[in-house]
Amino acid sequence: MLVGVVVCLFSGLFFLYRDRGQGVRAARALTLRIGLSIAIFALLLIGFRFGLIPGYTQ
Repeated sequence: MLVGVVVCLFSGLFFLYRDRGQGVRAARALTLRIGLSIAIFALLLIGFRFGLIPGYTQ
């Protein structure tokens, strides 16, 4: 998923440059990037909550 975020980021940059800011492809790519980032964050929270990711204890 992290690779997908990076790919969406660079595809958004590519579409922004290629379409000169007039198309919707850049907005779609960046929206997908935000969605993937939120999904990664949610999975991390769920994994921590259910003990799949150990917490820091000292």
